[in-house]
Amino acid sequence: MYQNKINSKYSEELAQECLEWIKVVTGEPINTAGDMDNFFEVLKDGVLLCKLANSLQPGSIKKVNESKMAFKCMENISAFLACAKNFGVPTQETFQSVDLWERQNLNSVVICLQSLGRKAHNFGKPSIGPKEADKNVRNFSEEQLRAGQNVISLQYGSNKGANQSGINFGNTRHM
Repeated sequence: MYQNKINSKYSEELAQECLEWIKVVTGEPINTAGDMDNFFEVLKDGVLLCKLANSLQPGSIKKVNESKMAFKCMENISAFLACAKNFGVPTQETFQSVDLWERQNLNSVVICLQSLGRKAHNFGKPSIGPKEADKNVRNFSEEQLRAGQNVISLQYGSNKGANQSGINFGNTRHM
């Protein structure tokens, strides 16, 4: 039941976009079909994720385990997640190793890759998804700040002496 709810959020289009982006960045000849089975098969051992991290920033992950043993694969995934955080992916957009390895929440893997994909331009690589906003810092002089304190405009609203008596919303309470 719960698993179906998670799976319903999974988007094949976004997953395919992630895989196509990984293929471009890493140059690996992977199957980029966005269905869950393929997405899981391509990424589950974490090797491709490590190659992706190293493509974005060479030497990010020193040791990539090519072994298919569970704990080695989990190590790869954990190493990738640590890199993703270093690359600026917010913690709430990363996933847990088991989300991928045990196929618990592939949607969170897609979210993490999309987030990383938005950061790729920082590493001189093609990025995916919407461009991230730059900081918009404004510097006001003391004089401008003081002038703003004296303004009492209609933005503050006026209710022309009205109050809330006589307003009943929804069903009234019968005693």
